[in-house]
Amino acid sequence: MSTQPPIAALSSRALIAVSGEDWRSFLHGLITQDVETLAPGEVRFGALLNPQGRLLFDLFVVGRDDGAFLDVERASREALILRLTMYRLRAKVQIAADETPVLAAWGDDPGHGWAPDPRLAALGWRGYGLEAAPTADEAAYDAHRLALGVPGPADWGVEQTYPIEANFDLLHGIDFHKGCFIGQETTSRMKRRGQIKNRMLPLAFDGPPPAAGAELLQGGERRAGEVLSGQGTRAIALVRLDRLEGALTADGQPARAEKPDWLEAD
Repeated sequence: MSTQPPIAALSSRALIAVSGEDWRSFLHGLITQDVETLAPGEVRFGALLNPQGRLLFDLFVVGRDDGAFLDVERASREALILRLTMYRLRAKVQIAADETPVLAAWGDDPGHGWAPDPRLAALGWRGYGLEAAPTADEAAYDAHRLALGVPGPADWGVEQTYPIEANFDLLHGIDFHKGCFIGQETTSRMKRRGQIKNRMLPLAFDGPPPAAGAELLQGGERRAGEVLSGQGTRAIALVRLDRLEGALTADGQPARAEKPDWLEAD
């Protein structure tokens, strides 16, 4: 017998409505995800990069009958609207903020109207404008995401991180067969060479994790990475994959790097 899954309103997320005759080709040429085959009700994960291939904005593209929603970080929505408007040129596209609520559910299937999270099935579902009363808060959802080792916007920042370092390639956030997008050359070269030195991994601590920016050390001396966001006794860190063996510490605390199943398969 199924039970009511936890549902959280994601107040940190907000929507941009993209519509008009050219909306598909416009988005398709900009972001890391295929938009040409997106169906109404389908959700895909992607990003807009800078020309050097670093992350500017993460986003979910949500198919609609007359266009798409972009599910983005609320704090970055206006900046993304300005960026998209700059790229619009003569394309027949309308770009506007939309106040439809963003919801997340996890655990048992919440039923009709919810779309599977495209990053990882265990993350659950995303919902837009559904009449569903929240039964959990966003902190509970973040704890669920962190338990699965999935990084978020607080980890990659703006123009600091390559999407492959943030595991976008393993979380279905980059379509390497779609053709051109901004920052494609650097992104494709990193994947093609297969020599990825740094990735974001979850760390487990015996107590509260150190503050963001704390240095992760191997054997107390060699720099192995940097702690990013954390909650409870876990954190995400950007780590050097060749320095995970042996004792790891951050701010003097023992740390254990964990590779989730979805990342271990890489």
